[in-house]
Amino acid sequence: MSKSVARVCTDTPVTTLKAPRLWDFSVDAKSPLISANVVSDSVRFIEFTLCALTGLIVAAAYVSDLNTAMHASYLIAAFATAGISILSFHYLGLYRIDRLVAGVRNLPRIALGWMVAFAFLAAGLFFAKLGGEFSRFWMAAWFVAGGALLIAERLVVASLAQSWHRSGRLSRRAIIYGTGPVTEAAIAQLEDDLNSDIRICGLFDERGDGRAPLSTNGYPLLGKLQDLVQFTRSTRVDLIIVALPITAEARIDQLLTELSQLPVDIKMPAGASRLRFAPHAYSRIGDVAMIDLMDKPIAAWGGIAKSVFDKVIAVAALVALAPVMAAVAIAIKLDSRGPVLFRQKRYGFNNELIEVFKFRSMYTDLCDATASKLVTKGDPRVTRVGRFIRKSSLDELPQLFNVLKGELSLVGPRPHALSAKAGTELYDDVVKGYFARHKVKPGITGWAQIHGWRGETDTELKIVKRVEHDIYYIENWSVFLDLYILAKTPFSLIKTENAY
Repeated sequence: MSKSVARVCTDTPVTTLKAPRLWDFSVDAKSPLISANVVSDSVRFIEFTLCALTGLIVAAAYVSDLNTAMHASYLIAAFATAGISILSFHYLGLYRIDRLVAGVRNLPRIALGWMVAFAFLAAGLFFAKLGGEFSRFWMAAWFVAGGALLIAERLVVASLAQSWHRSGRLSRRAIIYGTGPVTEAAIAQLEDDLNSDIRICGLFDERGDGRAPLSTNGYPLLGKLQDLVQFTRSTRVDLIIVALPITAEARIDQLLTELSQLPVDIKMPAGASRLRFAPHAYSRIGDVAMIDLMDKPIAAWGGIAKSVFDKVIAVAALVALAPVMAAVAIAIKLDSRGPVLFRQKRYGFNNELIEVFKFRSMYTDLCDATASKLVTKGDPRVTRVGRFIRKSSLDELPQLFNVLKGELSLVGPRPHALSAKAGTELYDDVVKGYFARHKVKPGITGWAQIHGWRGETDTELKIVKRVEHDIYYIENWSVFLDLYILAKTPFSLIKTENAY
């Protein structure tokens, strides 16, 4: 292929596409994106550790007369040289994804960066008049061993990166809204940029009656706005490019209201506006300047941190609460006939349906799988044990298994049942932009719950307040906020007036 970017997703209709834009492999449309920043940062950390440890191991093995002071000197020298090598690799562009994929072609740059680091080490020892204090054999052995290990490590990284690249996991899948001149200019820029990781899946435009062309620059028109939303729900989309003139304010505002419910980055080409801002006001896709409209929440390292946090705490909670869960299971079994667990379909991340586990709190023949009728005070469908575990939220404990499966988070907007209502109206009919709360994984507890918005939603105000708190959580997430919510949850459970 002559063009290395702006690639078309192979799971979209391709009858009108130009062949050079197609990859010759299939891509799993649901395979998760591997963040380029995470990969680059991980390689930095690995190489820093590799360089420093090699120097220390060589010193420990071959320099026999190390005293306490010299131990510290070798330690400082090893870590300083490792840090300089990482800076050298960075300025040589060796942490860009295209360079990580390249493999053998980058070996001369690796060698150059490693030599630069040792040149700084030698210069530092010379000017500090410490050359006689350090073993020359140590420096030579470290240079050779460290260089060999860096080359081997880069070949392994290249093999992995090439595999991820072929499967599409290192490429961001993008769709473009708009089919006018701004779109044509944006596509041309992306195709000419050799550093872009974008694969364009297709175009969407609300204009009908033949005003929107069936293809632009060879990319197909896949539908209107609602088709875009459905496409993003059903396949992996990482980026939406809004290619409209910035003067179309009303149209852009209406569009963002709909797109704000999707867990994707939303950007506008800088060329959509004649205004020119300071360089730091733009983000970049490769070398193409973009204006950020909305960011995907809890992405890259944030997503990894939250996932690890969830798994570790969930395992610890299951171990600690095992006796309590066993006691609840026995009580349910003794109180009424039927299974201990109740499974219910609920909306998960990006509106995907998930099956949530709960301890059964209703009589088996009266269970309401879709929550079409609110549970009210004194509800005859609820068992004696059920009333207690619902008030105390013990019925939610099996959802820890959903956390381990990756369907739920410990903290997040609560997953609502399919037919849940505020009074007599479905939640999404009451709250405009309701599905924006599904931009992150739902949680067992959340910001709304610790502020008293739990239990029955018999009025529209209650669901409005829930959603407001959920959106606040999404926009202000941090690990510390999750810790705060978990710490406050036991105290919030004491207030049971809304839990039936």
